[in-house]
Amino acid sequence: MNTHVAATDADFEEYRSRMFGIAYRMLGSAAEAEDTVQDAYLRWVSADRADIRQPGAWLAKVVTNLCLNHLTSARVRREEYVGPWLPEPVLTGDGTLGPLESAEQRDSVSMALLVLLEQLTPVERAVYVLREAFAYGHREIAELLDLGEANCRQLYRRAAARVAAERAATEERRFEPDPERWQSLVETFLSAARGGDLERLEGLLTADVRYVSDGGGVVGAALRPILGRDKVARFSIGVLAKFAGGLPVTVAEVNGTPALLFGEAAVLLVEFENGLVSGINTVVNPEKLAFLRRQLSHS
Repeated sequence: MNTHVAATDADFEEYRSRMFGIAYRMLGSAAEAEDTVQDAYLRWVSADRADIRQPGAWLAKVVTNLCLNHLTSARVRREEYVGPWLPEPVLTGDGTLGPLESAEQRDSVSMALLVLLEQLTPVERAVYVLREAFAYGHREIAELLDLGEANCRQLYRRAAARVAAERAATEERRFEPDPERWQSLVETFLSAARGGDLERLEGLLTADVRYVSDGGGVVGAALRPILGRDKVARFSIGVLAKFAGGLPVTVAEVNGTPALLFGEAAVLLVEFENGLVSGINTVVNPEKLAFLRRQLSHS
C-alpha cells in the first residue's frame, strides 16, 4: 500500500531558510537570493507534489539550478559594475544564514570567502558551497546537479584548491579576536581615524593593508582598492570625517563577524592580522544595504 503523503507548503517553509542560505552563498546577494527562493516557490506551486518524495532535496536542486542560470548573467553585470564589487552585507546574529557556531560556518558567509568564490566557475561554486557550507555528500551533490559523482569530486578538489591557493599567503597571519578584543582594536582604530592622528593610525595598520569600498557608482566611493599603510590611513581619516557627522555607530554581527554600522548608510568590516588592521571592506551602495535596513527595522 502506498503511504506516501504529498508535499505541502509547510514542507516549503521548513526548507526556506536553507534555500535562502544556499542562494546567498551562491550569488552574494540577499535580494537575488530572495528572488531565487520566490522563483523556487512558483515551481513548487506548479509541480505535481504527489511525486515529490524528498522535499528538501527537490527544493535544493531547484534553487541550485536557478542560481547556476543566474550566475551566467551575473558575471556580465559584475564586469559592468562601477568600482569594486562586494557581497551584500547580511545581519547574521539572528540565524538568517543558518547556524554559524563554528569558525568554519562563519567563514562560509564571510566577505573574504564570498569574494574568492567569484573566481570559480558557477558549477565549481555550487559544488563547493553545497559541500563546505551544507555538508552534502558527493553522491547527493551529483544528484542535485545531474552530474557524475566522480566529476563532482573532481570539481570540488579543483574549487577547494583554488580557494586554498588564494588564502595561502595570509593563512598563517589570520587573526580572529574575541568580541571584547575586537571592540578594543576597532575603538582604537576609530579614535585615531576620527582624531586625524595619521602617525598613530599608520601604527595600527599592516604594511600591505587593503581598503575596499563598494559604492556601485550610486554614492561616492573609491573606484579602486586603496593599498598600503600610508594611503589607507589618509583615506580612512577622510572617510571617518564624512561619517562622523551625527551618524550613530553601532556594532552588529554581519556575515559572521563583528562589523560597524554607520546608521543605515554604511557597513564597515575590519580584518586583522597579528593584532593589526589588514583589510577594511565598506559597503555604502544603498541598493546593497536594502536587505540589511529591512533586518534592522524588524530587530
